[in-house]
Amino acid sequence: MKKFRFPVVIEWDEESKLYVAIIPGLAGGHTQAATLDELQKNVQQVLELCMEEAKASGETDFPEFVGVHTVEIAS
Repeated sequence: MKKFRFPVVIEWDEESKLYVAIIPGLAGGHTQAATLDELQKNVQQVLELCMEEAKASGETDFPEFVGVHTVEIAS
């Protein structure tokens, strides 16, 4: 079985008071939760569902994660 690694960006949404996870480059790759433990479970489920959809449509290539870059600007 081939294993895939996906980067997950996690942010805190002050307005909703939820953690938000985004999986860059993966259509439908996002979820949210009240705790980090719950978010981890949700991310796992989202990845499993997205992989099932990808397999069903014959998609086998996924974007390669390169890195994260921080840009600072003055406001």
